[in-house]
Amino acid sequence: MMIALAALLGGAARAASNNATGLPLPRFASLRSAEVNVRAGPGARYPVEWVFVYRNMPVEITAEYEQWRKVRDWQGTEGWVHQSMLSGRRNVIIIGVERSLYDEPVPNARLVARLDERVLARVLRCRDDWCRVEVAGMRGWISRANVWGVYDGEKVD
Repeated sequence: MMIALAALLGGAARAASNNATGLPLPRFASLRSAEVNVRAGPGARYPVEWVFVYRNMPVEITAEYEQWRKVRDWQGTEGWVHQSMLSGRRNVIIIGVERSLYDEPVPNARLVARLDERVLARVLRCRDDWCRVEVAGMRGWISRANVWGVYDGEKVD
């Protein structure tokens, strides 16, 4: 039934139902380059709708078609990028207002730094409600609720 429905709806529906790698969907990845074309569909023949300009920015992969991945950014913008433009390295982006980075995974721990919204951080690991991250050579813990790029309850090592 799904294949017949996809055939009726066209290429975009077919692409969304195809899991080329067998890896779980959705999942997070990061941009490999500081300039990544985001296309209207899964192929070079589709027009570039915009360009991501932040290397290491986290994106959520929501669909796969051959070598193309449909991604969503932290603001909900979606489009297709070539798999070669993605990295499995985990990064997060600070969301909301200024957030605190602590030396231990508890809210009353010693403050390491204050991070502005949209700052990118490399994930070292996540446990419970906290993620240990690295930003500009500083390491510390941040509440999972203050970042986008990891799922609730997801274990990251």
